[in-house]
Amino acid sequence: MQRALRLLEAVASHTEGAPAKQLARETGLPLPTTYHLLRTLTHEGYLVRDKGVFVLGDAAVRLAGGGAVQNRRIKIEDSLARWRDEIGVPIYFALYREGEIELVAVSDTPSNPAVEEWADFRETAHAHAIGQCLLSQLDPKSRQDHLDRHPVEAITPYTVRNRRVLLERLGGLGRMEPLVERQEYALGTVCAAIPITAGSAAGAMAISLPLHQEERLLPAVERLRTEIGRLLSSLAFSISI
Repeated sequence: MQRALRLLEAVASHTEGAPAKQLARETGLPLPTTYHLLRTLTHEGYLVRDKGVFVLGDAAVRLAGGGAVQNRRIKIEDSLARWRDEIGVPIYFALYREGEIELVAVSDTPSNPAVEEWADFRETAHAHAIGQCLLSQLDPKSRQDHLDRHPVEAITPYTVRNRRVLLERLGGLGRMEPLVERQEYALGTVCAAIPITAGSAAGAMAISLPLHQEERLLPAVERLRTEIGRLLSSLAFSISI
């Protein structure tokens, strides 16, 4: 495996590809071993032979792309964990992608647990802060399409009553104003979400607190907004995952 990886690294260093003999010299591998590994890597799709030289194949590109996605996901999870500890609240990060809500990451602790997903998060965007925040970023047609597929339904006594009321709430929201939701998704819980405007996808981060700690909600979400702004300005964070 180590020798195969050395060959892949050597091929990747040549944008126009390289022949087997050159790759053998650069990796220090015997030529017969190099030929054997190149054939295997080509058969598995990690390399492609084109006019006598070897270039990276689709499998290698997918492997590299998967590593990049994993690195971004780790950065996101590390950031959420740091904010969770500094602010003392559970932190949620979600995207609106391909017509659905996608909860990317949640960071909580036993002393500050996240809200239990007792009703499908994707189907109840109208009832939780992070879903409403994401819907508020969509164009009217996309928003209507989502609500056609996932109708507004009361899941607690405090859930927004109907589509008209929901659309009025979303339409009255300021550009970077936190969206606050009180017991609409989970009884005894208050939540606030803020939009993430970096990248091409609609994104949002949110926090939750027990109802009896509601006075902490707005100060905590404002602190989260400040921390997010610092991270986005440093280009250390990407929502394109």
